[in-house]
Amino acid sequence: MKSYSLLIDGAPVTAQASFESEDPFQGKPWALIPRATAQHVDAAVEAAYRALHQGPWSGFNATQRGALLRRLGDLLAEHSETLASTEVRDNGKLLSDMRKQLSYEPQVFYYYAGLADKIEGSLLPSDKADILNFTRHEPVGVVAIITAWNAPINLLAKKLAPALAAGCTVVVKPSEHASASTLELATLIEKAGFPNGVVNVVTGFGDEVGSPLVSHSKVSKVAFTGSENTGKRVYELAARSLKKVTLELGGKSPNIVFPDANLENAANGVVAGVFAASGQTCIAGARLLVHRSILEEFSERVKSVAAGVRMGNPMDLDTELGPIANRQQFEKIRQYLDIARSDGAELLLGGKRAERPECGDGLFIEPTIYARGDNQMRIAREEIFGPVLVIIPFDDDEQAIAIANDSPYGLAAGVWTNDMRRMVHMSGKLQVGTVWINTYRAVSFMSPFGGYKASGIGRENGREAIYAYLQTKSVWLSTATNVPNPFIMR
Repeated sequence: MKSYSLLIDGAPVTAQASFESEDPFQGKPWALIPRATAQHVDAAVEAAYRALHQGPWSGFNATQRGALLRRLGDLLAEHSETLASTEVRDNGKLLSDMRKQLSYEPQVFYYYAGLADKIEGSLLPSDKADILNFTRHEPVGVVAIITAWNAPINLLAKKLAPALAAGCTVVVKPSEHASASTLELATLIEKAGFPNGVVNVVTGFGDEVGSPLVSHSKVSKVAFTGSENTGKRVYELAARSLKKVTLELGGKSPNIVFPDANLENAANGVVAGVFAASGQTCIAGARLLVHRSILEEFSERVKSVAAGVRMGNPMDLDTELGPIANRQQFEKIRQYLDIARSDGAELLLGGKRAERPECGDGLFIEPTIYARGDNQMRIAREEIFGPVLVIIPFDDDEQAIAIANDSPYGLAAGVWTNDMRRMVHMSGKLQVGTVWINTYRAVSFMSPFGGYKASGIGRENGREAIYAYLQTKSVWLSTATNVPNPFIMR
């Protein structure tokens, strides 16, 4: 098995213990991941703190930071095949999907490389005589980046790039379920020319690595992607020392289909929205809201498309649905299938472990659809994070909005209609951070992304994201010849 090392202060560090990463298609371990300790965390944060305040990074101007980010983007492009295949082995993502994703990720670094020296302060109008007041933006400090197992490189890129562009230093903690691709990326940091300590990577478990990292006194901000429950824990720990946070959490997104929509396009969009990446995305359109007048027809369309999805080896470029990323998640999904049965959900498709020859001993779940669902069922309210869809009928626009918004989450929604008035109306009424109309899963590093309610705090991507890693300072410069009475506020 391949063995990896931590990255601390620009050097590979071997941990005394390690743990295995399981290939979800083969169903057996393939790599050894270092099991860091609180001592490793402290060393990594101290290295990041020194790099920020004492090392050469503190003297880099924004243009120089941008040049390094561009170089890192180039290296990411050069090593995209290695990173893609590593992620496939680690979490079962499709190679076809990862090749496309990894060819896109360098653009994230290029975008923030160009943005780095375009963050401007302001000269403010002042009502005080002989006073010049201006603002400047400064790095927030050492940033703890914690990523989920479903898309490690993607989630890391949209945090790491703006953090470095802003002038911060970082300590990265990937999920223990998928750490290898992040450790592969770490080897490119030194090649790109970043000074020691600017980027550090520690791997391991939440209580041993994650909690000490979030709680560390020299960490100023936490950028986290993961489950709602873990996000709450991160938020609680960060609040104890008033750290800034960005939380990108879960979702139970509605895909809403009206009778006037192009139903063929809508069916394809619905299937892609929930079964792509085996449903293991926070934006999965796991609730399908269908107008009652087309309920039977459209349900059969979706069933037909989903039944034809090709399952199998994620390394095969023809595969459309790969395995569940890890055994813990696999068992969680199976529990929800049992819950659906006990709640009386009407099974339309799937509902069990896939036992097709092409799936071998892998962790596969059949594409699963429950018909005539109720929005109060647990499978309609709780994030399953798997290839499971529940169909819920509605009678009119306002009922669709009410059902869609009746959720603890508010990450995304899809609307399928050809009525322009409805498009605008729905986009304004849905309580979510992203609304897709006649499409689904369209994302860009240039467009802000984040959620309402329990789906998170803050926004990633776009110009807005870099300000999450900056703090604003107000500077007052007196040009007066004589100092006014110091006991009277000016």
